[in-house]
Formats: sequence, C-alpha cells, structure tokens
Amino acid sequence: MRVAVYLPAEDKTQWWVDMLQGLLPGWDVASLDTAADPETVDFAVVWRPRTGDLARFRNLRAIVSIGAGIDHVLADSELPSDIPIIRTVGADLTQRMREYVALHVLRHHRDMPRQLLAQAQNDWHAIVVPVAPNRTVGVMGLGNLGAAAASTVAQLGFATRGWSKSAKTIDGVTCFAGEGAFDTFLDGCDILVNLLPLTEQTRGILNATLFQKLPKGACVINCARGPHLVEDDLVAALDNGQIKQATLDVFHIEPLPTDHPFWSHPAITVTPHVASQIDAETGGRLIANNLMTFAKTESCEDVADAERGY
Repeated sequence: MRVAVYLPAEDKTQWWVDMLQGLLPGWDVASLDTAADPETVDFAVVWRPRTGDLARFRNLRAIVSIGAGIDHVLADSELPSDIPIIRTVGADLTQRMREYVALHVLRHHRDMPRQLLAQAQNDWHAIVVPVAPNRTVGVMGLGNLGAAAASTVAQLGFATRGWSKSAKTIDGVTCFAGEGAFDTFLDGCDILVNLLPLTEQTRGILNATLFQKLPKGACVINCARGPHLVEDDLVAALDNGQIKQATLDVFHIEPLPTDHPFWSHPAITVTPHVASQIDAETGGRLIANNLMTFAKTESCEDVADAERGY
C-alpha cells in the first residue's frame, strides 16, 4: 500500500511520514510532493491540502483528514468526487477538548480575565460570582467532541444545555435540536461554546444576530472553526457590552496575523488552535489503525459523510 502525506509545514509533513512509516511496516509512506508515481498511491493523509493536490492521485481509495473536521478537505474545488474521507478522532483528542472547554468555561465563570487585570494593577479585588448551578452553559454541536464537552461541563455542576441539528440525549444536559429550537437554546446561555462542524449552513453563525439573542454580558468560546465567526460582529458586541469576553482558538487565517486586532483586544483570549491539537504519536496510531482496517474492508468507523460535511 502507498500513502501520500501533506501538511502546510514541510517539517511537520516529514514528522508524520516518519511516524506512519513506523506504524505501517511493509507500506510505502512518502510526502505528497515527492510521491514518485501518483497513479499508484492508495491513500492520502492530509491537513489543509492545496487546491488540486488530491486530483493528481487518480486511484485513491480514501482520504484521511488529520483531525476531526473534514471542511479543509472539502474546500478543495478540484476534489475528486465519491472518495471516502476518514476523520481522525479518538479518546486522546476528546480528552484534550474536555480539558480546554472546562478550562475556559471556568475562566469565564470565575471572571479570571478581570482578576488578572486587578493583579496587574496591584488591586486586591475580590470577585464574587454565582455558583455553577446558577450559570447556564450552552454547547453548539453535539458530535463526539461536543457531547463530551457538554457532559464535562455538566459534571462540573453548571446548568448545561446543548444544541444540534438532530436530536441527542446526554446525561445531565438539556438537549435542543433543529432550527426551530435554536432561539430557545440560546435564550439564557451565559457562556456559549461552539463545537459545530463547518458547513455552508453554519458558516458565520457566530454573528450579531446570534449575540443579541444571548443575555447581555454573555461569554463566547469558539473552538470549532474560524469561519464560524463574523469577526467584526464580535468586536462590535464586545465593545458595546453585549458580549463580555471571548476565547478564540480558531481563526479565518492561521497563524493569526501579528497585526490582527484580536491579539490586543482586552476582552479576547487568543489560543493558537490547540484545543484538541493532535500529535503525531496519538494521531499516527489512530490513522494507521483506520488505514489498515480500510485496506481490508473498504470502510472503517470514522468515515465521514461528505454530503453533510462531517
């Protein structure tokens, strides 16, 4: 079996090539750009492939996304049709997202940005906040990562609700489904977490209209995809006090340009797309197992639905 690997950073591509080669003895793993004969490549393992990259490989059996989302693959306007796309998900990635969401929900709940500002000003300022059961946290998107995040927040004691396209049941979480229930879900959310897949329907969903449906002074956490957010709408909502604070892990352009206003906005916390960052050792094992399964059966548990976009 032959595998072609691509990530935007050349050094990271080689890192993944080396890891996968060790996990797939007898297979031929190489950088996508150095694949000697594109006609013989069976699988492509990619993150943010360039337009036209995958069309070169006419006999691909499957494409593997180095991550849970497949939007970066579907963004290729020349993507060959009907090739299965395999997501990379697993317990380690889910645990990382649990940690990230719990950390930043608690940061906003306990108003740590204001506490840190008080420290910088040598101000002994005791901030009193409601107990967790009196604070409502909403999670948009109840797939593998969203459901785990919502469950974790509920276990911390918060009044937790979740919203998804289709109906879900999660212990300790009040679940809403469908467009008709969206406004009811938003109403009363003190902290809103976005973990939706990026589709044409969800692009720009974090916008001025949505922010106005949240309680004044709500907080927003986006750890899904940058294009979910209308950036100017967030800045305006922060500046007029409708939104109190925001934590952003994902952006329209990554790395976030050094002159981007998010870096210096006093109400925004920027993290560099690390909420559920995959490492080669963990991801390599997951991908290798999926590739070996697919090679034998022409399917595996993590095949995405390209038509839905996730």
